[in-house]
Formats: sequence, structure tokens, C-alpha cells
Amino acid sequence: MEPGRGGVALTFDDGPDPDSTPAVLAALDATGATATFFMLGEQLMRHQEVGREVVARGHEVALHGFGHEHHEQLTPQQARDDLARGLGAVEAATGRRPRFYRPPYGRFSEHSYEACRKLELEPVYWSVWGQDWDTLAPKRIAELVGRDLGDGAIVLLHDSPRYADRDSAAATAKALVPIAEQARAAELRLASLGELA
Repeated sequence: MEPGRGGVALTFDDGPDPDSTPAVLAALDATGATATFFMLGEQLMRHQEVGREVVARGHEVALHGFGHEHHEQLTPQQARDDLARGLGAVEAATGRRPRFYRPPYGRFSEHSYEACRKLELEPVYWSVWGQDWDTLAPKRIAELVGRDLGDGAIVLLHDSPRYADRDSAAATAKALVPIAEQARAAELRLASLGELA
């Protein structure tokens, strides 16, 4: 899928997480942007209140699976179970049924792709990333996003450090104001996938 003209889809993987999801939500409020949060079931089991706050603030929930698994290493049954279990966790915690699915590490297997199809989830990748799984300063994250920011872009960021090589995802939240400034300068609005689809 491609977002519509004049917009950039802002997406976050790996949460919800009290480490930085609340700071990301505050930054989105400050910039007037909405986003899509690709949530993990195992994160929602620990942090349901954070997941519910994402919805309460008007953002879209999407599925990232139950666990942060390498799908190419899963059996057909394990792949199906991961998606179905994750979908159930997101629906139970947030009251919303996700429309979109992004696999961890951006890797589908034929089995997880088939499970996605059977569960009526639209697969989504990205076209811009801030490489914020690594320990980068907010300014550097914003620079990386800004290089490829354009109409129809899908930006990948992370609102949890749990599956990455960094202690906190706070730098991601701090990068959102300069990212929003770049988008405004390019006359692009930051929105969720659903709003732009």
C-alpha cells in the first residue's frame, strides 16, 4: 500500500513500552502528528495501559506479532500462532483490530505471509528509517529520516529499546520535533497509515 499524496506515514515498532512510548505520544501531541504503532503481544501483556493510551490519544494500532521472532526460522504452525496470538493480544488490550502487519526485522516467511493473508492483515514495510535501533543522537535520527522524506514515504522508528542495541528509546521521542519541522518545510503532513491509505 502507498499513502496518499501530501503525507508521510509515521510508524513505530516494538512497543508499547513505558520507556519511551509515553514520550513519543507527548511529542506527537506537541507536533500535531498522528502515527501507527506496530505493537507486540508480549509487550502489551506487560504494558496494557500504555497500549490503551496510544488509542486514547487517537493513534492507530497495528500488529508486529506476539514475540519479536525471526519468521524465517519458524515452522508453519509457529508462524500462524505468532500472528494469531499477537492479533488476539492487541484486540483484547486496545479494543481495536489491526489492519496492518509488519514482521519483525522486515522478514516474512511464506508461512507468516500466508497467516497474514488468512487473518486479513495488510503487509507493510517502510521506505525511510531513522536507524534508531542503534544508539544514535536525536539529531542524527532526524537527519537520517530527512534524507528520504517525501510524499508517500513510510517512516520506521521504534518506541521500545527491548529488541535493540540501546538502553533507551528516548532519543526517538526527541527526534520527532525536528522530523515534524522537516515535514512541514516540505509541505508534508505526518499521519497514520490508515489516514493516508
